Amino acid sequence: MKAAVLRNGAMVVDEIPDVEPAAGQVLVETIACGICGSDLHTVDHADHMVETAREAGIATFGFRADRDLVMGHELAVRVLDVGPGVEGLEPGAAMAAMPMLTTADGPVTPGYHNDYPGGYSERMLLDPGALLPVPNGLDPHLAALTEPMAVGLHAVDQSSAEAGRAAIVIGAGPVGLAIIAALALTGAEPIIATDYSPTRRTLASTMGAHLVIDPGTAGDRQAGFALATDALAGDSAGNGPDQAAPVIFEAVGVPGMIDLAMTGAPAGSEVVVAGVCMAVDRFRPIMGIYKHLTVRFVLGWSAEEFATSLHNLAEGRIDARPMVTDQVGLDEVPAAFAELASPDRQVKILVRPNGPPGG
Repeated sequence: MKAAVLRNGAMVVDEIPDVEPAAGQVLVETIACGICGSDLHTVDHADHMVETAREAGIATFGFRADRDLVMGHELAVRVLDVGPGVEGLEPGAAMAAMPMLTTADGPVTPGYHNDYPGGYSERMLLDPGALLPVPNGLDPHLAALTEPMAVGLHAVDQSSAEAGRAAIVIGAGPVGLAIIAALALTGAEPIIATDYSPTRRTLASTMGAHLVIDPGTAGDRQAGFALATDALAGDSAGNGPDQAAPVIFEAVGVPGMIDLAMTGAPAGSEVVVAGVCMAVDRFRPIMGIYKHLTVRFVLGWSAEEFATSLHNLAEGRIDARPMVTDQVGLDEVPAAFAELASPDRQVKILVRPNGPPGG
C-alpha cells in the first residue's frame, strides 16, 4: 500500500507492506488525517523527541529515528475488516479515531511506531475501543479535526479559565485556535489572541476571539505582547474591564515564549504552556515568584475530551471548517510539510490518502 514516509529526516512517498488485523484489531482505511505540529517537529527533531520521551518515562514516542516512520494521528477512518474477537463494527462505518492499538507485545501508538503506520497511509490498524462513530450530519473527513480540538479543550480544562475571566492566547496556529474555540464555550471574556499571520488572526476571530492583535505593529516581541495586556487595563478614569489576572496560553512553542509570557503577565496570572518547544529554553523563576504566577504545562487529551470534541463538532457548537486551509493526496504530503514549516498561508492541512469521498 502507499504511504508518506519519514525517511532519513525527509518526507517521501513510497510503497510499504500491507497490514492485516490480528485478534482484537480493526483494519481501517484513512478518510482524512491532519498534519500536526508534532509531526513537523518529528521531521527535524526525531532523535531529541525520542530521547526526551524516554527520560520522561513516556512510551508514546517509542520509535527509532533511523528507521522508516509513517506518521499521522489526527484520524478520520472507515472500517474495512476486523480481526477475531471484534464485534459490533460494520465494514464501511465512518469513525473518528484515537491513535491506539494493542499488539502481542503490548500497546503501541500508530503513527509513532516503526512497525505500525499512522494516517499518512492508505490503511492502518486500530483498537476497536479507539473508534467513535461519526455522528449523523458531520462530514466524515471533518472528524479528523476531533483530535486537534481535543488538544485545545484539554489545555482549557487543565487551566483555571472560567466564564467572565480574561484569556490571552499567544499564537493562532491549530493549537491556539482550538484553545480559543474551547475558551469561547466556557464563556471566558475577553479572549485576546495575538499572531503575526493575517490569515491566522482572521481565523482567531472566526473561532471566538473578541480582540485580535498583530504583535508585529510593536517594536519587539515583548512590546507586541504588551498590546494584549494593555487591552485588559482600564483607562485613566477607571473605565474598562477589571481583568488584572488573565489566563495566558502560550501556543507557539519557540524559545523565549515562556519568559515573554511570564515577564508580561500581570501579577496573579496563570500561564499555560501548550506550545511544544523542542529546544532548550530559559526563563527566570524569580519573575514568577515576584508576581505569584501559576505556570502549567499541558499535552494531549483524555478519552472523554476526545468524545466531547467530536460532539462539539457534530452539534455545531464549534465550527472548525475554516481551519482547514488545504486538502492533499499522499503525493503532495512532502510539499505540504515544507509549506507548513513557514505557515503564512496554511493552518490545517488534511491528508486524503484514498482520495475525496466517492473518488
